[in-house]
Amino acid sequence: MERRAWKLDLIARVEGRVHAPPSPLTWDNPGSPADYEYRRVQVTGTYRPEAETLTQAVTERGGGFWVMTPLVTAQGTVLVNRGFVPSDGRATPDVRSPTGPVTVIGLLRASEPGGGFLRSNDPAANRWYSRDVAAIARARHLGQVAPFFIDAQAMPSPDRLPVAGLTVVRFPNNHLVYALTWFALAGLCAFAAFRVLRDRERS
Repeated sequence: MERRAWKLDLIARVEGRVHAPPSPLTWDNPGSPADYEYRRVQVTGTYRPEAETLTQAVTERGGGFWVMTPLVTAQGTVLVNRGFVPSDGRATPDVRSPTGPVTVIGLLRASEPGGGFLRSNDPAANRWYSRDVAAIARARHLGQVAPFFIDAQAMPSPDRLPVAGLTVVRFPNNHLVYALTWFALAGLCAFAAFRVLRDRERS
């Protein structure tokens, strides 16, 4: 029941953040991911396309890659997930990041250190299975970067690569079912114990 209350609070908090107007991005003392993740932000800067990183992704559009591009801002550098490209779309000219100043609106996301399920990131071979901010910054020699990344919001042209706005904001909440199951099992155990004790007294 405590986990159910926690999950309901999480869902309410995230829903409030993703639908709020974007706020200017700041990352002085961002706190824990619970304090900032899924907050809608806006930031202006210039992309560094030469330091772009593709990380493997599985989305509603199938398998492919996230396009992670450093954005140099007045505060420093932050990684931006510009969107998804299919495996055969990596070399498409549209994937190249725009030049000059750009304004990005999106959701703050926590870094994903280590790699994916049973697969570790391999920076030397340029194989990335998760969006590990610190590891990408080291591999691309970006220096100090924000401890999070930004999932860019959907663009007016939804079929243009990379496809942004595919952030999954869905938290299954089955804790009430779990609680009822365990309460039922506890009740059955208590009833069985009662029957055993009663039978012993009779014998």
